[in-house]
Amino acid sequence: MSETTQLAQIEDVSAVVSVLTAAGLDADASASKAELLGTCASALREAGHDGETQVRPFFLPGRIDVFGRHADYPGGSTTLAATNRGFCYVAAPRDDRQVRLFAPRTGESIEIEYDGDVTLTAGHWANYPMTVVRRSARNFPGELRGMDLAFSSDLPGASGMSSSSVMVVGSWLCANAVNRFDRHEAYRREISSKTDLAGYLGCVENGQNFGTLVGDKGVGTFGGSEDHTAILCCKAGVLSQYAYCPVRFERDIVFPGRLVIAVGVSGVSAEKTGDAMAKFNKTALLTGVATELWNAATGRDDPHLTAAIRSAPDAADRMREILRTSDHAEYSPGDLIDRFDAFHHELVNVVPRGGDALAAGDLEAVGRIVDESMQVNEHKLKNQIPETLFLAQSARRIGAHSACSFGAGFGGSVYALVAEDDAPAFLERWRAEYRAAHSDSEANASFFATRPGPCAMELL
Repeated sequence: MSETTQLAQIEDVSAVVSVLTAAGLDADASASKAELLGTCASALREAGHDGETQVRPFFLPGRIDVFGRHADYPGGSTTLAATNRGFCYVAAPRDDRQVRLFAPRTGESIEIEYDGDVTLTAGHWANYPMTVVRRSARNFPGELRGMDLAFSSDLPGASGMSSSSVMVVGSWLCANAVNRFDRHEAYRREISSKTDLAGYLGCVENGQNFGTLVGDKGVGTFGGSEDHTAILCCKAGVLSQYAYCPVRFERDIVFPGRLVIAVGVSGVSAEKTGDAMAKFNKTALLTGVATELWNAATGRDDPHLTAAIRSAPDAADRMREILRTSDHAEYSPGDLIDRFDAFHHELVNVVPRGGDALAAGDLEAVGRIVDESMQVNEHKLKNQIPETLFLAQSARRIGAHSACSFGAGFGGSVYALVAEDDAPAFLERWRAEYRAAHSDSEANASFFATRPGPCAMELL
């Protein structure tokens, strides 16, 4: 895209649809994004901009982790798809340091100064763009320009499809478009690819250092960089397998043309605030504690669980014995072993075997492998709720080749692989069964189908 897009151009529905369909979105999804962009354009016009205002428009997808649960921050691998739903962002550069954020669907707007001392707003959507402003100002100091930034989404919020990380990546892409951090010496020293950028933005979100780019508090969660990788690196029509710590591409798996991914959003928010944040962070912290106990017992200095597991043929058995006899002040041996077993199962069974089976077209094997993953999620990872358990069981009962929860858990969504021709009837029946069993949650639930879509892109 040129850097001279005018606001009026993103209101050209046919042009927007043409770009998005060429990139791999279906016609309905492309039309939805054109509507979202129109909503953003209207917000900027109301803020004082006219059709000739120079803007930077972006589309960013949500993500589904098809194989691999909570496997990124311990250095494992996951298999990812971008969804046909997501966020649209439009940024209009300013000549001062003010950042005005507009959420036209809710009518909210927030104004902040572009600097490294922004006070964050925990539990509010503004926390994510504020975190990007704060961290980028600290990591890439200099003459900073503000922006008027409008965003709108058709991705269900707090649904496990990474709406929070989309907001981090989207805010970053807009801030970089305005300020060109990618020309900064510190950026060029540490970031040379999309996978590097995904790793960096994961650290922006979780607050960790990225090489010499010093971190801060982040948004308050201890996640990894899987979501940012999917948003920045996935491809239309394929599932992409990546390893983490650092982010590394492993393989693409062509998604069968006769299938779609049906998504059932439970209506129970997978929020990362309050008690839900504590549960999510415990899931992450357990892997770090297990690695620390391993290193103390073996004299090694492995950076994460994957490195420990791959250090020797008997490492997994040795790890279990170390955890079984541990006396950690906060986490019991049972909690540590369960968390290790859950990760180990995803690392050595689900991701490699699931990917191989799907690549070979063996959907029966995919179903067995994913069913096992769901059982481990329930009994070892312990991040399931009655609604997601029901959705997975219901999907299998009514004919899905495989079905599993995804995302952080403790709420959220379930995906199911189904025949494309059967998808409309499947979704209708799936929702009806869910309504009958969980009427309280069904009011906020949603059901839709997607194929693997394109990654984040600048439009026009």
